[in-house]
Amino acid sequence: MFTGIIEELGEIVQVDAGDDSVRLTVRGPLAVDGVHHGDSIAVSGVCLTVVASTDETFTADVMRQTLVMSTIGDLTAGSRVNLERAARVGDRLGGHIVQGHVDGTSELLEIHPGDAWRRLRFSLSRELAPLLVDKGSVTLEGVSLTVSDISEPGAADGWFEVSLIPETLAATTLGQKSIGDRVNVETDVLARHVRRMLRIDELQTAGTAL
Repeated sequence: MFTGIIEELGEIVQVDAGDDSVRLTVRGPLAVDGVHHGDSIAVSGVCLTVVASTDETFTADVMRQTLVMSTIGDLTAGSRVNLERAARVGDRLGGHIVQGHVDGTSELLEIHPGDAWRRLRFSLSRELAPLLVDKGSVTLEGVSLTVSDISEPGAADGWFEVSLIPETLAATTLGQKSIGDRVNVETDVLARHVRRMLRIDELQTAGTAL
């Protein structure tokens, strides 16, 4: 489990592509401090398992499903990524409960600058639309954020917005994003459970076998 509070901006050192998987080597001195084989580290919101490490880097394998669902497959040597080590029992929950299980991606549609902040508008697919709500939590590139505005239900071209403070712009990759860039999206785990329960209730009411 993670909190969505980024600890470090890391850098992709090496990408070794297989037939249906990728092995990533990531530089992140803070992220590997005290790390052990099998530990979890979120890389731009994707929970990955450490299979090897040095004093400054760690290596993780990424399977095909993760490559399809996220932006991990777009990474190349030199790419910057958001890093967060798994939360420890007793830690403060500065963001919200983040699993590192990406639901999909969204495209950056608009950037609206303020005095010292920035408002970003992202596309919202029909699949993810029921899982986001105004003032609710969302994780983008591993960053815990609050939805500041969202399109009306059933809109043909769905969208949602987040507002970024200077610290978030400086400490994460979100400050470097341009229009057209894709980001990893993880919706709130409670919203996913509620949608599942409602769907089961609908099927039971209709007499459909589960």
